[in-house]
Amino acid sequence: MSDRDSVLVFAPNSHQLDLNAAEKRADVAILIAPDNGALRVIDGDTLAIGETRIRLYGIDAPELSQSCSDMRGQDWACGQWAKAVLVKLAGGAVRCVAHDTDRYGRTVAVCATEAGDINAAMVASGAAYAYTQYARDYVVFEERARTEGQGLWRAGVQLPADYRAEKRAEISDAQPEQTPPGNCAIKGNISGSGKLYHLPGGRWYGGTRINEAQGERWFCSEDEARAAGWRKAQG
Repeated sequence: MSDRDSVLVFAPNSHQLDLNAAEKRADVAILIAPDNGALRVIDGDTLAIGETRIRLYGIDAPELSQSCSDMRGQDWACGQWAKAVLVKLAGGAVRCVAHDTDRYGRTVAVCATEAGDINAAMVASGAAYAYTQYARDYVVFEERARTEGQGLWRAGVQLPADYRAEKRAEISDAQPEQTPPGNCAIKGNISGSGKLYHLPGGRWYGGTRINEAQGERWFCSEDEARAAGWRKAQG
């Protein structure tokens, strides 16, 4: 499968009223490309406007490194394909209305062009799934895409969340357990989302590795971590 085979559909704009209402509220963050900076597509469910990274609300697309099987059983780069679909859908002026901030510090938002809701269009085109762990807004678009055999629904695909979990497990299994110094067991990690600290028992604690050569470090308390400029990881 290639992006020439994809059917790009701008779904009925399920969030149009929400977007219009949100723009009238002073407490809602609104980002517009190119006014607030150039738009850059990172992967099938993430883009950036200027310096702000945006995770598309309510959808989950294959990871960039993810491969799928087509109808003939041949591998194809479905993660790269999903990104290409988002590039097409996000052409022109884009406005994004923030819903939340995720554990990586990204703005979670519904984004749209004059043609309609980009999040819905990704799911309707079969280039992403409804991310029902966090929202059910796009389930109806997924059901239609599945029925019509759009995009990923014509292929053998591992769910992106399962793919990420498998990769985290592989990394964890391949690396020896790190022993914290004394009672200082809080992990201060540096990533594309900035400086985040992870508490023992947290969702991402076990898979987080500390590389002191890159400025990462252990902390003895949350107060110490915050004073050093780290933010608490969510989850």
